[in-house]
Amino acid sequence: MQESSCGGEPFALRVIGDTMAPEFKDGCIIIIDPSGVIKDGSYVLARQGEEYIFRQLEFGEGVYYLKTLQAGHEVIELPDLTMVEGVIIQQGARRRADRKHYS
Repeated sequence: MQESSCGGEPFALRVIGDTMAPEFKDGCIIIIDPSGVIKDGSYVLARQGEEYIFRQLEFGEGVYYLKTLQAGHEVIELPDLTMVEGVIIQQGARRRADRKHYS
């Protein structure tokens, strides 16, 4: 486990697209903690050039991978975690019972 290299308050973003379905549907709201603990399998927000992407992080031997939950999308290899901007800690929903928390 490692702490994110970022700091700051948690914030919300809307998911655009279906690359992280079925866990995260197009249009759902995710809560990102910039100082969250990064673990193998964490859902993260990462910077890729001028864009931000939402992916699942997997640890390899001396390398990290950003993967989608949908097959057929590029797997991004990272030499370190400097591109990771935060960890998804919650999926928002209108009803409290429908909210999901991630650790």
